[in-house]
Amino acid sequence: MKFMLIGALLALPVLADSTDDAKRRADDQKRIEAAAVTLSEIMHAKDSGIPQDLMEKAHCVGIIPSLKRAGFIVGAKYGKGVVTCRVHDSNRWTAPSMIILEGGNIGFQIGVGETDVIFTVMNQSGEDKLMKDKITIGADAAGMIGPLGRETQAQTDALMHAEILSWSRSRGVFAGVSLEGASLRADNDDNRALYGRDVRQQEILHGGVMPPPEARAIYTALDRYAPKSYSRN
Repeated sequence: MKFMLIGALLALPVLADSTDDAKRRADDQKRIEAAAVTLSEIMHAKDSGIPQDLMEKAHCVGIIPSLKRAGFIVGAKYGKGVVTCRVHDSNRWTAPSMIILEGGNIGFQIGVGETDVIFTVMNQSGEDKLMKDKITIGADAAGMIGPLGRETQAQTDALMHAEILSWSRSRGVFAGVSLEGASLRADNDDNRALYGRDVRQQEILHGGVMPPPEARAIYTALDRYAPKSYSRN
């Protein structure tokens, strides 16, 4: 009896970890599904939205879905989402990595209701920096407010050199938004829960992890709105 009690007590931490991972995985799956809906809705906008040619050139796309709508507890400058990158030399997209965006001058729309944030990583330099566990936009990676419209047309020097472009949608209003000073980091605990092992963001975004079924809707939208290959720059 004594040994059975000791065994049960020793098993409690394992059971607690298993329950926590199961809850995290369920939340991750909801977040991926919400991100897919967000991307599809924004890209379906007829008159304004993320320019098609920028999506076609993007190395990586990140989506922080409306946390209120998705049922997550957030602060005015804190959100969880996903990011996926193109596999090198192809138009295939990697499995999504769970990410956390927090702090910084995220803009007036954050914290005034349902808010979505989308960002695109536009060149190889930005993609390389994204592979780190944590970066600060504006300090580690050059950020810029994303332009609106179906096509950008004018290739300004700023657009050509920006590593990260960003937009937000709040209460139906879609606009470019500044992420200056915000930190972007991998959610390693959520990634472990989703993929069943400790996995670094670099491995996920280099195509070393099989995508979960929930990511199919994101790929459908990306394949429609970002189908072209790009030159590595």
